[in-house]
Amino acid sequence: MDHFFRRKRVGLLKPLLSLSLVFASFLMIHKLKVAEKDAVGLKHVRDTPWCGPECFSYKKRIVKNSFGSSDLPVLSNTVDAQRVSNKTPASWDAQVLNCSEDASVRTQDWFKRLDPRFHQFVLHRHCRYFPMLINHPEKCTRGEAHILMVVKSVIEQHDRREAVRKTWGKEHTVDGKKIKTLFLLGSPTTGKDTKNLQKLIEYEDRIYGDILQWDFMDTFFNLTLKEVNFLKWFDIYCSDVQFIFKGDDDVFVNTQNLVQLIDFKVEDRKEANLFVGDTISKAIPIRNRQSKYYIPRELYDKPYPPYVGGGGFLMSSKLARRLFVVSEDLELYPIDDVFLGMCLQKLHLVPEMHPGFRTFGITRRKVSSMNSEPCFYKNLIVVHKLSVQELLRMWNVVHSEGLVCARKVSI
Repeated sequence: MDHFFRRKRVGLLKPLLSLSLVFASFLMIHKLKVAEKDAVGLKHVRDTPWCGPECFSYKKRIVKNSFGSSDLPVLSNTVDAQRVSNKTPASWDAQVLNCSEDASVRTQDWFKRLDPRFHQFVLHRHCRYFPMLINHPEKCTRGEAHILMVVKSVIEQHDRREAVRKTWGKEHTVDGKKIKTLFLLGSPTTGKDTKNLQKLIEYEDRIYGDILQWDFMDTFFNLTLKEVNFLKWFDIYCSDVQFIFKGDDDVFVNTQNLVQLIDFKVEDRKEANLFVGDTISKAIPIRNRQSKYYIPRELYDKPYPPYVGGGGFLMSSKLARRLFVVSEDLELYPIDDVFLGMCLQKLHLVPEMHPGFRTFGITRRKVSSMNSEPCFYKNLIVVHKLSVQELLRMWNVVHSEGLVCARKVSI
C-alpha cells in the first residue's frame, strides 16, 4: 500500500427548448426533494469562450450561507487579529463586479494575430476575483476539518455531485481525520435558462450546504478563475485545515488510501510542501486548433513547467497559502492545471509524481479490462474518469467484504 497512494431562435425551437428545460427542472427538483428527505437531521447548521462583464447577471445577489442568511459567521478575535496582520481580509471582499476590458491590448501586434477565440480571455484576464453567490465559511471556521475535498463542477452536473456525496465525497471521519467536502461552481452560461438553473442550485445548496459559487460564467477558460478564487477563499476562511484534495466530479477517490498517504508524508516530515498527483513533465502547448487544449503561439511559446493532471491531486494547506500569494503576481492562463504548475515553478517547487494517481485512467487504453478491475481501485488513490454509474458501482464493489484480491496488484 505504501507504494500507491459552457440568440434567440425563432419558430418552434424556443418553446421546445423551454419545455425541455421545464421537464428537466421537474426531474431535478424531484431528485433533490428525495435527497432532502434523506438529509433530514444532517444539515443543521465546458467549452465556450471567456465572457466579459455582460455575462455576469447575478452581481446584486446577496451571498447565501448554509443558514439561508446573508450574515456571515463571526470569527474569533484571535483569528481576526492574525489575518489582519497578514493583510488577509476577514471575509470575502470582492463585492462589486467591475470587469471592463483592457483596451490597450487591442493595439498590440501580437493581439491582432491572436486567434479570435482567445480575445475575450486576454482582454479580461486582469479580472481575477469575483463576488460570491453562495458561500460557506463555516466549513472551516469550526475547526473540524482536517482534509478538505474540493470538487470542480458545473450547475448542470447535479447527478455527478450526488454520486460524489454518496461515495468519496461523503463527509465522515477516517482514522480520526474529519473529511469535509465543497463543490466549486460559477454561474450558468449565456443561452441557458439561467434563472431556473440558479434557483435549482440554491435549492440544492439548502439541502446539502456544500457549494461555493462565484459570479463568473462556468466555461473552460474560466477554470483558472475557480482556482484563484478558491485559493483566496481558502486563505481567508480555512486556518485550521491541514490538507486539500482537489479534483473533478468524475473521478474515483479511495479516501482510505488518501489518508494513508498523508500519514506517511507527515511521518516523514515531508508535508509542508506537499503537492502530489499524476505529474506531467516536459509537455509543450498543443497547436492543434481542434483540440480543447489548443494554445496559439501568440499566447504562450515555450515548454510548460511540470504540472499535475487536474483530475485529482493532494496538497498541504501551507503550500496552498504560498500558491495564493504567488498566483496574484502571475497572469491568468486558460488551462488551470498548467497555471498551478506555473505557480509552483515560481516557488521553485516541482510536483511529486505518484503512481496511485491515475488521471488518464488505469491504462490509457479505454477498452482495457484493467479500467474496470476493482482490485486496482482498491490499491490506487485517484482514477479519472468514470461515469456516475461506474463510480457508484465501483465504490460499492471496492468496499464490499466479498471482494478478495488474491495478491497485491501493481502495474
